[in-house]
Formats: sequence, C-alpha cells, structure tokens
Amino acid sequence: MTEHLLAPYSKALAAMKIGGPSNLERRVKFEADELQEKLSVDLHALSTHLNAATLNDPLKIQLHLAMAAWDVAKPDEEWTAETPARTIERRLHIYERLGLPEFAIELFAELIPFDGETQVVISEKFDPWYTSNTRQQRGTLYYDAYAKYLTENKNWPPESLASLDEATTDVVARIADPQQEQPYQSKGLVVGYVQSGKTANFTGVIAKAIDAGYRLIIVLTGTIDVLRRQTQRRIDMELVGKENILRGVDPNNQILRNDIDYHDDPDWDEKFNELGFLPSDMNRPDIIRLTTAKGDYKRLQSGILALEFEKRDRSKPLHHPENLPFSSARVAIVKKNKTVLNKLLQDIERVRTSTADIPTLIIDDESDQASINTKDPKKIKEGQADRTAINAAISGLLKKMPRAQYVGYTATPFANVFVDPSDAEDIFPKDFLISLKRPPGYMGVSDFHDLDKLEIDERTHENSNEKAIVRDATDSDGTSKLAECIDAFVLSGAIKLFRQERGEEKFRHHTMLVHESVKTMHHAETADELRKLWREAAYQSPAGLLRLRRLFDADILPVSLARADGFSVPKSFEELVPFIGATVQKITLFKDPVIVVNGDKAVANEEVDFDKRQVWRILVGGTKLSRGFTVEGLTISYYRRKTKQADTLMQMGRWFGFRKGFRDLVRLYVGREEPDGSKTVDLYEAFEAIVKDEEAFRNELRQYSKLVDGMPQITPKEIPPLVSQHLPWLRPAAKNKMFNAELMVKKSPGSPVIPVGYPKIPNHTEHNYRAVEPLMFAAEDEVSLRVPQLKNTGATEFEAFIGEATSEMVIKAIESLKWITDDYFKPDIAALRMACEDATRWLVIAPQTQEQSKKKVLPGIGRRTVVARSLREDRTDVWGEPTDRKHRPAAQFIAGAFDDYGDPILASRKVEGMGAMLIYPMAPKSAALPENPTRNDVVLAVAWVTPEGKTFGDPRLVQFRVKDRSMPNAAIVST
Repeated sequence: MTEHLLAPYSKALAAMKIGGPSNLERRVKFEADELQEKLSVDLHALSTHLNAATLNDPLKIQLHLAMAAWDVAKPDEEWTAETPARTIERRLHIYERLGLPEFAIELFAELIPFDGETQVVISEKFDPWYTSNTRQQRGTLYYDAYAKYLTENKNWPPESLASLDEATTDVVARIADPQQEQPYQSKGLVVGYVQSGKTANFTGVIAKAIDAGYRLIIVLTGTIDVLRRQTQRRIDMELVGKENILRGVDPNNQILRNDIDYHDDPDWDEKFNELGFLPSDMNRPDIIRLTTAKGDYKRLQSGILALEFEKRDRSKPLHHPENLPFSSARVAIVKKNKTVLNKLLQDIERVRTSTADIPTLIIDDESDQASINTKDPKKIKEGQADRTAINAAISGLLKKMPRAQYVGYTATPFANVFVDPSDAEDIFPKDFLISLKRPPGYMGVSDFHDLDKLEIDERTHENSNEKAIVRDATDSDGTSKLAECIDAFVLSGAIKLFRQERGEEKFRHHTMLVHESVKTMHHAETADELRKLWREAAYQSPAGLLRLRRLFDADILPVSLARADGFSVPKSFEELVPFIGATVQKITLFKDPVIVVNGDKAVANEEVDFDKRQVWRILVGGTKLSRGFTVEGLTISYYRRKTKQADTLMQMGRWFGFRKGFRDLVRLYVGREEPDGSKTVDLYEAFEAIVKDEEAFRNELRQYSKLVDGMPQITPKEIPPLVSQHLPWLRPAAKNKMFNAELMVKKSPGSPVIPVGYPKIPNHTEHNYRAVEPLMFAAEDEVSLRVPQLKNTGATEFEAFIGEATSEMVIKAIESLKWITDDYFKPDIAALRMACEDATRWLVIAPQTQEQSKKKVLPGIGRRTVVARSLREDRTDVWGEPTDRKHRPAAQFIAGAFDDYGDPILASRKVEGMGAMLIYPMAPKSAALPENPTRNDVVLAVAWVTPEGKTFGDPRLVQFRVKDRSMPNAAIVST
C-alpha cells in the first residue's frame, strides 16, 4: 500500500509551483517529516507506486501535470537557465534539478513522454510584460480555477492542460499590458481546427486576461442565438462560476430561485465551477455578467450602473495600478448583430469612466464569419472606408476604445489574413498569428482521408480511413442511402449502450446529421422523408433485424474489430440485439426521431438543447448547423451540400471533433457526384483538397516561424501569399479578398517541393517529357532501397533506378517545363535556382513498383513504372500529387534531413551539400495506357529536395514584394 506517498509528494510539488523544480526526494522527505510520516517516501517507493498505478492515479496525474508545466515554461523563468521550452535540453535540465537518478529518469521518460511539438507563432516584436513574475504578482485566481475545473470535471490529460497554458500565455503576452500608461491596440488571430477546443483556448485567455487586469471582456459568438447561448453557458459554467452568477442570492430561496440563471439546469449542482468564495470578499475582481443564458445584450437604461467601473482613487484613471486590481470585470457574450453591438457601444459611451481608460479584450469567435469587410475596395471613396455592418460595428468599438485588444479565433483563417493590413481600423491580425497544435484525441479531416497513401496495394479497414469511415451518399443508380444511414445510426447507438453497460464510457448524446441544402423548405421535405423511412424501418420486426444484421456483419463489425482502440466490440449480432430496442426507445423518447434546426418561424420546431437533456435524435438543418455550433455525440453524417469556398465547406464538417469511445462507429455518407451545372462535383475530393490547403498553410507557418539572427522571417502582413489552393473551383475564401504581398522566393531546405500543375495540352506534355528525359535517363542503376521506421512511415523497402545529375542538368530541366500558368511555382523555382548555384551534385531517384501492369516501355528510357494519378476535365491543376510517403525520406536523407537512414546504398551515394530529385512517370487513372506509350501519353513529374541547412546566400527562407493597393499589379517595396 502506498497511499502514504500522496500527501508529501503533493505538498512538495505545490511548493515547486513558483520556484520551479528542485531536489524532489529531499523536498518530499521534508514534507513527510512535517506530516510525521514514518513509512518510506523515497524515489524507490515512488517508483514502486508508479509502476503499479492506474491511469487515473492522483499522484501520477500530479507528477504529469508538474512535468508538463515545466516542459512548456517560458525561458524567462529563472530556474529554466534559458533552456528552450519543449526541448530535450529542457527536459534534461528538469531531471537534473529534480535530482533524479538513472532509474527514476527512465521511469519518468516512460510514464511522462516528452512532447516536442508546439503551436506556431508568427509575431511582430512585442513588449514582454506578461512574465512569470508579473503573473504571480497580479494573481492567477481565475486561470487556476479554470485549470482545476478542466482537470477534475472534464478529465483533461496533463499534456493538454500544459498546451493550453502555453498557448494562452502566448496570446496574453502579445496583447498590451492593461496597466501601461500609453494605450496600445494589438490585433491577433488564433487558428485552431474545426470543433477542436478553440472555446477552451479563448476561455483560458479570458481567465488570464482578467487576472492580469482586463476589465471589459466582449465575446463575439456567431450570428445565431443557439451558438451565443451555447458559448454563454460554457463560459458561465467553466469560468464565471456559481458565486459570480448568484451574487449573494440564496439558491434555496424559492421566491428568488426562478430569477437565477440556470436554476433549472440539470448540471447546476455538480458541473458548474465553484471558487469557494465571492472574489471581492478576498480583494479579487468579481465577474459581472452583462448577458445571460436567457438573453443577448440589451440597453441597460437605469441599470447602467452595471457598467460603472469601481475606482479606489477617482483622481487616477481606471488602468492605474491603484484602481485596476480592485475593479470588477464585465463580461458580455453577444451575437454578431449590428443592433446588439451598437447598443453595447452606446451604453459604454454613457458611463462616467472614460472609454480611453478601460482595458478591453474583444474575442471574436468564428472571426472569418461576418466580421470581415467584404465591400469592394475599388468602390471605396478617397479617404473613406466603406464597411459591412458587423465590420463597421467592430471597427467602431476599436476606434472608441484605444485600450481594446482584438483576438480572432477561427479554424479557417484565409479570409482574415486577406484583410487589408493598411486599414488601421480593420481587423487584420497585425501583431500575431498563432496556429494551435492538433489536440490529442481529435478526429479531424485527415482522419477521414488517405493522405499520402496512394501506393497502398490493398486497402483495408485498418490502413484506409476512406474504406473504414466514408460511404457514398447514393447508390450507383443515384438512389439516396438515407435508409442505410438510419440503420447505421441505430446500430452505432446500440454499441454505445453495449460499451456503456460495461463501464467503458458514458454516452449522454447520440446524434445523426443530415445536411443537404441551405433552404428551409428542403429541410422540411427531408425531415418528412426521414420520418417515413423510420416508420418503414420496423426495427423490432424480423425483416428489420435481418437488415441490421447484414449491415452489422458487412460494415460495423469489421471496422470496429480493426479500429475499436481497446473498447468492447460485440462478438456477434445476437450479443447486440438487446441494446437495439433500448436504442430505438431513446431515439423515440419524444415520439419524433427528427429535429429540424433552422430559422423558419413557421415550423413549430423544438429547440435543440444538449445542456438540459439527453439528445438521441436525427438533426436536419443548414446554416444553423454549419458553423460554430457543436453537435454533441455526432456519429453518422449525411452531407451533400455544395459551396465554392474552402473555408465555408470546411466549417460544414460538423463530423470533426472529439469522439472518445466511438471513433470506430463514425460514418460519413458524402456526395461523390453532386450535380453542378453541366458537370458533377465530388465533395469528398473537395474536403481532401481543403486538407492539403490547410496542412500546406500550417507547414509554411511552422517553417517560417523560426527566428533568423533573433528576427522573425515573416510577420503577419506577409502571410497571405503562403495560402495555397489545390482545387481551382474551390477558393480559399471569397474572391473579393486581396493579397497584400507577392511571394518572390520560397526556400524549403530539407523538405520536398512537389509540383502538380502540369498542363494537359498534348504538345506541352511532349515538351515536358523531353525536358525531364535527361534526368530520368541519368537514373540507370537498378537498386532496392530500405525505408526505416519513421514518424509517418512503417519500415519497408522499394525498388528504384538511381543516378547522378549535375546542377546544370537539373535547373535546365525544371526551368524548361511548361506549367498550367507562367508563374506557377515561381517562388520555389527561384529558390531551386539559388540551390543549383551552390549544390553541384544531385541524386536522381525514380521509384518503381513490382507490379508488372504498371511498367511500360517509355520512349528513350526503357521499361519503367508508370503511376496512375487523377486527371479531371474540370480541373486546371490537372494532376494528383505524384510522390508517395515512403519514397520521400530517401530523397530527404540524401539532402541531409536525416543523419542516419540505415540504407547502405544511399549512404554510399550521399555527398555533403547534395540535393535529390524524385521522378515519377504519370498517366491518368481513367486512361488505358498502351504497352509502348508515346511522349504525349506520359508526364514525367518531378519533386525535389534542396540540401538541408543550405539557405543559399540570404538567410531568410522567404522573400516578398509588398503590393501598392492603388497599383494591384505592381510591387513597390522589397522586403
């Protein structure tokens, strides 16, 4: 029994919270002596305890929380000795300060693995006012309470809590010091993933901002009431807490009880945060809510006193240190509605406190929706800014309140970074852009697609996301699969109850989403169809059970056996049958299995309320369910709605999010051939294109976030040209958004550059073949290359032809290629030209497969593998990505990205400063390629990796020209 360890270790870790890690065993023994503990508390006793501890062991969790916090601590804390956060150097420094012997280090490393990935920060220089010392000085009441809530009530893992602490500090550090004498207005953008915890992040920012001295918090939620209410409740529950909500009112007073927000909320007693005291009783700031769960912001009239900020010394401004710590914070959760925002601004202007003195934080959730000014800049009169209504209202708040800080949150940032940075009153994130880490347990777009798995010979439920999760929304004859969707909904609900009975997870909600149209009239028609299908399903009849059995055996069971991740799977349909009736009963608890979620007042819809009751229903809707609003328990999705903008489409992916305990049950029925004029659109392909756009954008930010000589390589105003577009008909954002800069050079040392934009004009195809032919011919040695176990690649091997080429051959070939546009890949080719001036030798690698059907006799070259890639008539970037994930590391090793690759052939060919080329003969998937194709039939696609660490003169990896807005096609400043 080792329960005696908890108290002394808890006290020791608490004592290290401020000063950082110190000798652990010595500190614990001191605490044990204070507690008069006679049993051994040394590191051997701790090791025995941890080796036998369960996942939820409290001491193990406390140690993990402490280590995670030390891992991410900013280098400004004295104990860090300036070791960078999230590095092996920092972790070793922690072990040294803890005085851990070798056996304890090995145990800690195993149980608390090091996580080196962090969020990406693109930032202007800023005043480092928010340091560890100032945080302790000003207090951490609200953030500490919030972090405790996440740990105890929501079971956040320590690494997630540490990431939240790190990311929120990065945000608060870049807004202005609320106590500084001269006002400064910062603007920033935080980029997360769709339904990935952005609300948790900005709630943490709000907590830290209030602790630091911000006294007016305005949260802009979406444009619909349901999202505003959801956000209000979440912040009230997790941050504001019971004491600030009650304001001294006795919740047991039956007369006053009905006037209390959340008096009928089933989660009030157990899930709402409690501070233990009213903060003002302890000389801490209270939180006064200007909005409630029942209503958006209203003119305060005589209640304007709620906005009168308290001042101890009326002769000094509110932001003065004599006043700010003792003034209550005001929080307003408001819709993006012109009338509502103007009411708030009008009331702020009526209070006695000068608006110039109020430290204000504006959080703009879904900041790419409604907040962006979409007026045509060409129509703006000289000296006048013509704005859309919401943009004008936000601009008005910022203009009236010079101490207001603006932080936008979105998963689709393209519209925000396209805002004109020269418009000082607009919301361009001029000070910082932070790209958050993908959180553990999150199920995002890449979990629904087989990125970089083009060469899988046989797709299985285990190795293919598409095969496991994605289904066509229609049969081959165009018939809707809605009936099958409902069957999958019932089966997945039954398995949830099966797992719940075994104590593995609780499933409060279970939902299915049908999203086909934006029109409310269509929603009513779809709902009627779903009700009809439900009636005809007859789940308690032999025919209904037989149909469910077939779907279970053919789909649900094989996927769950491959992907259940330790959760129970029924061995047979008979084992599941008892739970089917219970599932049907829960779905029909309110008789109607369908809820229509839209703004049609003529339809007597019930409200979707995930807070007050369990929801086991089928949801039908459009706009209300397309952005921001979280559909709890979503398992089955049926999606067929088209859009021409990538950010809009991405936001409609409500099936993204956290799916603990039922990842294997998730199914996406998506339109693969949706009519679009004279052609069809593959919505699944569209989402894959978004994934590539998003990953490319995040990778660019990560690469260029590294400092060069202590200076940022890029600042926020230079981000827009890094936005890519993988499908020509699917724009990153609305076409009236403009780049403010032109990317001239983009270096990617050690990383593959993979062009796809080859034209399909026959004479161009032949021209390009002849341009690359000398490189392909240089690869004449047939070898077998090994692929070691890497982060995203399993150990394997592949056949290839390899050989050397000179820089002259490489640059001549690449510069001779014709692309879909004259400036296609221009910045990358400019960087390649620089590389060829320095790297004189290149290894050419032409990967091969063993399948004889893929080998053809190529003109001038001989028998080589030809890979099939997508080629569609309605696309202008006509080809799918040519390379395969298992081939790229070989080229990266040659270029110096890996020190040890484990392949003797490549090792013998590697030369310091060498670059690598990958060449893939490609042909359309849809074409039957002859045994002896011509140069018109095959594209010799190339990818290249320039030498790692070589920046070729200028140390910056990117070079821009900034455009003059009055001269759209000209660049006037070189940066």
